[in-house]
Amino acid sequence: MQRVKAKKAIIFFVVSISTSVVVWLVNDWRASGIALPDPSDTPEEILRTEIIIEARSPVDGKPLTAGEYAELLTQLQTSPPPKLTPKIREQVFLLRIRKALLQVFPFLNL
Repeated sequence: MQRVKAKKAIIFFVVSISTSVVVWLVNDWRASGIALPDPSDTPEEILRTEIIIEARSPVDGKPLTAGEYAELLTQLQTSPPPKLTPKIREQVFLLRIRKALLQVFPFLNL
């Protein structure tokens, strides 16, 4: 009886170790395949050296050439954005205060 139990214990130990090794190898093999980049993907080093010759307008999103884009940026930097009227500024200020109060006191129904 002791011999049979010892034999079963040894078989169980050998099977569990071999199963663990097989699972570890298969898992490691799949992880190395997943870590590789897509073959059609352009490396970042090449993308960094690429010269961008087209752009989109920050105003309306239309495609522009490089010269038009540079000209638009200089126009935007020289002419400041239009100012808001004092009444609208006051409304925005009050809305910001209301938002801050609601964050501190959520039970208020302002």
